[in-house]
Amino acid sequence: MKNVMTFIVLTFLLISCKNDKDTSKAEQQETADLIVTNAKVAVMDKDYAFAKAIAVKDGKVLKTGTVEEINGLKGDNTKVIDAKGRTLIPGLNDSHLHLTRGGRFFNAEVRWDGVKTLKRALEMLKEQAERTPEGQWVRVIGGWSPFQFEEKRLFTMEELNEATGDVPTYVLFLYSQGYLNQAGLDVLGIDENTVAPPGSEFEKGPDGKLTGILIADPNPTILYARIGSLPPLTQEEMENGTKQFYRELNSFGITSGIDAGGGGHKFPKDYTGTKALADAGEMPIRLSYFLFPQNKGSEYQEFTEWMETNEVGHNGEIHLDHGYELEGGGEFLAWSAGDFENFLAEQPLLDRDRPTWRSDLKRIVRLHVDNGWPFRIHATYGETISLMLDVFEEVNEETNGKLASKRWLFDHAETVKVEDLQRIKALNGGIAIQARMAYAGEYFVDRYGAEKANEAPPVKKMMEMGIPVGAGTDGTRVASYNPWPALYWLVTGKTVGDFQLASEENQLTREEALHLYTQGSAWVSQEEDVKGTLEEGMFADFAILSDDYFTVPEKEINSLKSVLTVVGGNVVYGAEEFNDMSPTLPEPIPSWSPVKYFGGYQTQ
Repeated sequence: MKNVMTFIVLTFLLISCKNDKDTSKAEQQETADLIVTNAKVAVMDKDYAFAKAIAVKDGKVLKTGTVEEINGLKGDNTKVIDAKGRTLIPGLNDSHLHLTRGGRFFNAEVRWDGVKTLKRALEMLKEQAERTPEGQWVRVIGGWSPFQFEEKRLFTMEELNEATGDVPTYVLFLYSQGYLNQAGLDVLGIDENTVAPPGSEFEKGPDGKLTGILIADPNPTILYARIGSLPPLTQEEMENGTKQFYRELNSFGITSGIDAGGGGHKFPKDYTGTKALADAGEMPIRLSYFLFPQNKGSEYQEFTEWMETNEVGHNGEIHLDHGYELEGGGEFLAWSAGDFENFLAEQPLLDRDRPTWRSDLKRIVRLHVDNGWPFRIHATYGETISLMLDVFEEVNEETNGKLASKRWLFDHAETVKVEDLQRIKALNGGIAIQARMAYAGEYFVDRYGAEKANEAPPVKKMMEMGIPVGAGTDGTRVASYNPWPALYWLVTGKTVGDFQLASEENQLTREEALHLYTQGSAWVSQEEDVKGTLEEGMFADFAILSDDYFTVPEKEINSLKSVLTVVGGNVVYGAEEFNDMSPTLPEPIPSWSPVKYFGGYQTQ
């Protein structure tokens, strides 16, 4: 009996000791690495709840709650940040942003994004021409609208030539037109006898001489070709530009971006700037990317080779915790099925203009489905979407529902029809919408009428039907990369020139718009379970804003920025009172880089 009692006592002591250790371990786990207190924390859960403070541990949200609750998680090594009443939101996630390409060219470009007057825009060209060395160009590669200028007009070719003189210059306007000054025409050897690609032209004046205006009607190949002919930056300059661009994105509160590929941007050779950061573990932004075929007519072969050598969800053998991941194929799966986005030109019709589009697309979609690859596809017009859905439904039936079991989506969908939204939902598809109408909406109304613009795209109906929707910009060429004018457009239905497009019924609340830019976009890359809200266990990606997004006058949404951006619990950007927390960024190179003198997004 005595031995039995001794055994019981020892067992009790051992269990008590184990419980004490487990309790101690649990208490240790409940100590936060980072606490942000005195904030207006938008958790962005299903109830759009707010909290006063947030705690982070191991790169994830430990808890949100009252200041008292969160302070209870403070340990000896906890970093504490006082937000001083500022608003804190989940990090913004652009579901369609050309990040790798944007970084590749960033240090070479004059950005007119945000410029308020044409006078200032031309002054920037003049200043840059004076410092641009021989052999290089002045270039403005999209991201602006003439309606953002107080003058509400485009420049003339006389104004362009006067500002830039004998320094070759190329200005891109959306994917509709390009402008070469006389020096640029001379350097490229373009004259009255030069033949333009099909679906485009070199404009001539009444005298038969070139004006310098390149017209996509509607095919943008002529514009791509001119960009591709410009002198490249060195590898070091591209890597530096990628760092500059990603810091610029962080300054707006962007913590994630989904790269849809892009014309003239080949994988893997043109991704080296971003891959260098990823390999070094220095990505300040979570980047998912889709592969865009470059060789018209050989898309199937390109995708086949990529599928043999790459695994979705990874990049080769590295998998950097959602820092740099391959997601699938897009956005022009087959070039013959592309309907572009040029509202200055007549809408292309696939069945009329592209005899092989259907067989080309079906073959490539089937390849994706058979190999388990997600896909996204560019489709601006409702007529295009209807035809593509015929193909998707055929593939889904032939594969016993396999297509509907994988992640897939349409990009853009400005004039998608309600009956086709139902077909998208039936196939478990989604839609990524972008703020292209905010930059080209005036031209859309001129061509298609104000009534059609009321629901271009019909985002409210998409959401009401329960279709997954992500938001973005389609920067850096057909729109600016700044997410706040895009959020302003979603909330007000207005362009960057404050022209009213969307009807009141198609305008979103601020909470709805922010949802599309956070968890909505996370759906696109199959990450909705790990980011997009600040609920417990989600990635600690967030931004403290310069003003309160939820209460500022609507017009001021355009001017919002981040003053502190955090990715995985680490500060990647700081400004104003948090400036000292910002990681060091190298000077832009080369020495003549416009970024060094103008920065990126403009405020004057």
